[in-house]
Amino acid sequence: MSPSQSRRRFLCLSASLMVAGPALAANSPVAHWQGHALGATAQMTLAGLDPQEAAPVFARVEKELSRLEAIFSIYRPDSEVARLNATGRIALPSPELLDILSLSASLHRASKGAFDPTVQPLWQARALGKSEAGLNRGFQHLRYDPSAVSFARPDMGLTLNGIAQGYITDRIAALLRSESLTDILVDMGEISASGLSPDGNGWRAGITSPAGDILQRVTLQDRALATSAGSGTQLSDGSSHILDPRSGEAAHLKRLVSVSAPSAALADGFSTALCLLSQEDASELIRHFPGTRLEHFA
Repeated sequence: MSPSQSRRRFLCLSASLMVAGPALAANSPVAHWQGHALGATAQMTLAGLDPQEAAPVFARVEKELSRLEAIFSIYRPDSEVARLNATGRIALPSPELLDILSLSASLHRASKGAFDPTVQPLWQARALGKSEAGLNRGFQHLRYDPSAVSFARPDMGLTLNGIAQGYITDRIAALLRSESLTDILVDMGEISASGLSPDGNGWRAGITSPAGDILQRVTLQDRALATSAGSGTQLSDGSSHILDPRSGEAAHLKRLVSVSAPSAALADGFSTALCLLSQEDASELIRHFPGTRLEHFA
């Protein structure tokens, strides 16, 4: 398996959703969907809608996933991020790309550089066993505004895999809410919970290890949860796929961080960055972002 395939497997998206009133009847209809998102298999279940009612919702979800993939995927040569990496500049970037870059800039500053989407050249070199000499990276060398996104230095690269799953989770959750589905749980690698679960309480979510063991349970209501693990994917040399853009060091394989926040994008970005910090520094950083909580650090 090539490094890119391994990374794609780590980023596989699955989605499950329930639509509930105060209590969902045992014989309520259920609709299922299977498709693809970011090059991986995706699944969704709507409880409370029959297949005919759910079909237009599924169609709109598919369309939105495809649209977002055409912006953020590093595997599609025609995506905005892939074209930026290939040419060093793209004109008239989408509002979504500018939005996620703005959030990335905030996380980069707050984490003192631990979160940096320009780590892509380092990741590629490490994953492929190539020389790391002369690699250009650093968020300060990324230029972006509504007219263009560009690199100020040659041979740079961008990956939004440390935040895009959360961002896409937020977008899909927003789309479903626009369909008047108010009580929902969306799990697309990161979790977004809105409204109440079928029992009338907040949604219960599990923080799991890469092996699938449940380490902790949390209750979510109008909140998101993201978890990153050092051993989620290992490179060919056995090291973690999460690399510190400042030093090039890999995250400890036993490190697992889970963050809850008002948005899945924020939780996703923080869980990635905090894998590279001490627990003391992680807790201090979280305190500066109201509504954000460090749920698990090991």
